Amino acid sequence: MADPKGFMTTPRQEWPRRPVGERVRDWDEVYVPGALLPIISEQADRCMDCGVPFCHDACPLGNLIPEWNDLVSREDWRAASDRLHATNNFPEFTGRLCPAPCEAGCVLAINQPAVTIKNVECAVADRAWAEGFTPPRPPDRLSGRTVAVIGSGPTGLAAAQQLTRAGHTVAVFERDDRPGGLMRYGIPAFKMEKHHLERRLEQMRAEGTKFRTSTAVGRDVGAGELRARYDAVVIATGATAWRELPVPGRELSGIHQAMEYLPLANRVCEGDLEASPLSAAGRHVVIVGGGDTGADCLGTAVREGAASVTQLDIYAQPEEERDEDSEPWPTYPKIYRLSAAHQEAGELRTAPAADADARLFAASTLRFTGDAEGRVRWLHLVEVDAARRPRPGTERRLPAGLVLLALGFSGPDRADGLVDQLGLDLTPRGTVARDAGFATNVPGVFAAGDAARGQSLIVWAIAEGRAVAAAVDRHLTGSSSLPAPIGPYDRPMTV
Repeated sequence: MADPKGFMTTPRQEWPRRPVGERVRDWDEVYVPGALLPIISEQADRCMDCGVPFCHDACPLGNLIPEWNDLVSREDWRAASDRLHATNNFPEFTGRLCPAPCEAGCVLAINQPAVTIKNVECAVADRAWAEGFTPPRPPDRLSGRTVAVIGSGPTGLAAAQQLTRAGHTVAVFERDDRPGGLMRYGIPAFKMEKHHLERRLEQMRAEGTKFRTSTAVGRDVGAGELRARYDAVVIATGATAWRELPVPGRELSGIHQAMEYLPLANRVCEGDLEASPLSAAGRHVVIVGGGDTGADCLGTAVREGAASVTQLDIYAQPEEERDEDSEPWPTYPKIYRLSAAHQEAGELRTAPAADADARLFAASTLRFTGDAEGRVRWLHLVEVDAARRPRPGTERRLPAGLVLLALGFSGPDRADGLVDQLGLDLTPRGTVARDAGFATNVPGVFAAGDAARGQSLIVWAIAEGRAVAAAVDRHLTGSSSLPAPIGPYDRPMTV
């Protein structure tokens, strides 16, 4: 603990964002470049080096947070990078994309603003790349065993890197034309620029991991054939089966899933398209769904020049502070949070029908109506109570030329045939069933990440990738020294 009084003398200060009027004109990350390092050592000083650090338990990776906070406060960046990478393959991803349940579990958060753990993590990761602390780590020798990893999201990449470093020959199969999964085409560049992803992929290639893109297992290559060719298979396809909204008018044109819309905008940023065929430019946009994916759609639509953007959340507006009775510390509370996209929408007044930040809370979609050509023109909604029952007399309509459904995901997409060709057992929720060792009912086939856990956070995805790698290594060699931070049945801390 570098400064025993740091948490009392230094207020919380977060990485500042660029002015709204500037950042909505580009797709660069929303934060002020270079503004994090000057403040981060003092922020790390606020860590109390608790005797029982609940941030460890709140983070499924078991990140050694007090240790690298102390090292950052002393500006020992190399040692901090070593401690950070000891538990997390991709801290620059989580430092930008994770909602930081570790901060909710920070002991300081009992009665003060938490330590800026996420910002410290991001600063260490970025400094590590700048200083060359993250060279490729190829194995000293090969095991002679082969592993196929299906899916190149955070789970697949973490599993592949761990198994490659353990000496196995690993090939990652990705159905899109570039690896990265939702980090590539689902996460907008203003949340994480793709060069962070590219340099990790180059590191993995230098270590020996092979990537097979534009290859959908089950369609372009048979799942049974793949199983016969490799000693083990890891299914890390994610939960890509999106939830539908079965209301009248859903068949009208102009109503799309969020994951139909976001990849096209990302392809524009990649240079694949001059303009998105689903661009929000000049259109009244309504986003159905109050989660992070909906916020990603919101920030994207604002940058595309939408005439208006409104986001519907079926839940009531949360309170500013946690309810200690229903969500006591150190659980992750459902409180009112203002993302960068909501801040932009609030300042720009993109949603005249909303009070502040483009969100309409406690709002349920009743139906869509359109014009004579079958295009959506109006979304009809009603206010609901806590039990989602309509409140009489609250029905109204919003203009809608583009409707985006961001209602979450239920499990792996079965359209490619992977699940059926292998004969995988599924849970009642539609996810891939597995045992305590991440193994499916098919010998040699393992499942990890959202495909088996269900829709979750990136930090859980990476933890799953690391844990399934240990299980596969044990299956192939009889034992494993790879870390397994979680088990398949572990869940976030709740009341």
